[in-house]
Amino acid sequence: MPASSEKILEQMAGSPAVALNRTVKIAREFSAQAPVRKARRFWHVLGPGLTTGAADDDPSGIATYSQQGATYGLQLLWLAPFTFPLMAIVQEMCARIGLVTGRGLAANIRLHFPKTLLYLCTLLLLFTNVLNLGADLGAMAKATQLVFPQSSFFLLVFGFTIVTLLLQIFTSYKVYSRYLKYLALTLVAYIFSALNIPHLNWGHIMTSALIPSLSFSKNQLILITGILGTTISPYLFFWQPAQEVEEEILKGKSTLKLRQEESTPHEIRNMRLDVWSGMFVSNLVMFFIIVACAATLYSAGITNINTAADAAAALRPLAGENAYLLFALGVIGAGLLAIPVLAGSASYAISEALGWKFGLNRKLGEASAFYGIIIIAMIVGFAINFIGLDPIKALIYSAIVNGLIAPVILFFIVSISSSAKIMGKWANHPLVSALGWFITAIMSLSAVATLYSFLP
Repeated sequence: MPASSEKILEQMAGSPAVALNRTVKIAREFSAQAPVRKARRFWHVLGPGLTTGAADDDPSGIATYSQQGATYGLQLLWLAPFTFPLMAIVQEMCARIGLVTGRGLAANIRLHFPKTLLYLCTLLLLFTNVLNLGADLGAMAKATQLVFPQSSFFLLVFGFTIVTLLLQIFTSYKVYSRYLKYLALTLVAYIFSALNIPHLNWGHIMTSALIPSLSFSKNQLILITGILGTTISPYLFFWQPAQEVEEEILKGKSTLKLRQEESTPHEIRNMRLDVWSGMFVSNLVMFFIIVACAATLYSAGITNINTAADAAAALRPLAGENAYLLFALGVIGAGLLAIPVLAGSASYAISEALGWKFGLNRKLGEASAFYGIIIIAMIVGFAINFIGLDPIKALIYSAIVNGLIAPVILFFIVSISSSAKIMGKWANHPLVSALGWFITAIMSLSAVATLYSFLP
């Protein structure tokens, strides 16, 4: 007999009134513990989806959202709820590909499509990720200087580079994945930074979030393209399925066993919960960053926001010390989470495309080429901050490349995830495939718009 049942029977051995009171007390204890147990189970389910969604809010993304709020106020706030289902559908397809096939995205493309296009996309991905890495390292250093003004920019960039590199190479995947998961919690700082701002007009905020508004200006077109490229980003396409495979290996499965055994409905359900939760967190943070900057910077006429650190510094006299510190600390936490994802996703893509041994579950000696790509990406990202390349221009170039390769990779994603031959019974529902092609069309238009916006 369970201990809880024995305890109840013991209480009932006394007087009925005492027994009833004590039994009610025990029942209350159990009911109070139930939400805690549910929260623990939910936290246990969260993993690659949460870290992928959180990594989407890297310092360059924060700068884009801040600029949007500072330049246009709440006019483009509707993009936060609009892009949420789009990115969640794409990332769920990516996750399902990894979970069902036991292979990453690039490995699946290599098996089922001509390799030339894959090689070109992965090289462009490496290029754009390195630019993002450099910009993010610089933004983290600038944000740290806001909190500690006397610190050296060079030493900060160097320190962040070394710390993130050592974690990727010498930390076990079990510890490393837990570190990424907890870092995702730092994004809550942006929610609190917005809520610290007094007199927010929530009626106007919710109206702006639900009713689309556009001015169709060239600058706004560029910014919308940047937002789409930031939220539905190619590096996330490669990271998500690779991490699904890593998680299954962590549970004791081999990649061969993953391919031989069918995924269970329970695994698919947990994956879906993880992915949609992660994408919701990502877009919720985007929502509150825009709100914070619209309520302060836009209202004060401050539109010259080039980096996330600029946004944090500008918030200080307008929103108060608490909002300023939370925003600055959020930049650092977001960078520590995003930089390993940027370096890792490029390495996964190239290693899978070329058939190298790869994976964060392997040691340096077992996958030297895989870790070599990560090391090179980090070194070049570090150097970008000291060769005179404007970080804003670097992000613009990155957005252009992302806009060009995203539709191509989306074509592969939708094709693979819709194939019953590859995915078996876990192939896309026709409606999901239709939505996937719709998203591909939107990103194709975004790519065209990106090119058009830079014409004289």
